Amino acid sequence: MHAMQYELTLPAGYDMSIIRDRVARRGRQLDDWDGLGLKAYLVRERGLRASPVNQYAPFYLWNTVDGMNAFLWGGGFQGVRDDFGRPSARQWTGLAYEEGNGSHARFAVRRRRPVPDDGPLADAVQDAVGEAGRLAAQDGALLAASAVDTSRWELVHFSLWEQDAPEAEGDVFEVLHLSAPGRDRLPRGRQW
Repeated sequence: MHAMQYELTLPAGYDMSIIRDRVARRGRQLDDWDGLGLKAYLVRERGLRASPVNQYAPFYLWNTVDGMNAFLWGGGFQGVRDDFGRPSARQWTGLAYEEGNGSHARFAVRRRRPVPDDGPLADAVQDAVGEAGRLAAQDGALLAASAVDTSRWELVHFSLWEQDAPEAEGDVFEVLHLSAPGRDRLPRGRQW
């Protein structure tokens, strides 16, 4: 599993209905993308749910690097580049993925934090694996994933929720659409 996210931070007065309309028109294009576990089309709006910015920030969990590369180099990403410029696409290697009991993704929480400098690395990533399980076990959680970027030594925890007050710490996003053609093939549990 590979995680990926790019963030398009928009002006404070940006009409977010433009992003909502964009997702309504184009969101289903990845509903059958080969190699994609899921793509959550995420937004946050300045002043709502403690967000300091307007932002469009899709989050991906890929089953295959081939699928991710086909998206980036084969045309899927081109529309974002054409409309907004080329954002940096952050990538993390999967550590854990767990399914929850929720049935519909309305909100997402993303928490990034540094891998601690002290102690064994195995302990830090085992804690991240445990966090994915803890989040997925909460009422209303649809799923949870943990991943690591070893170039920055940064962990990311990502979870999808039914309710607008998720049981997780981090940046809260509204989910406009969820493309999940390979969600059932995302490997459960620890990824090594």
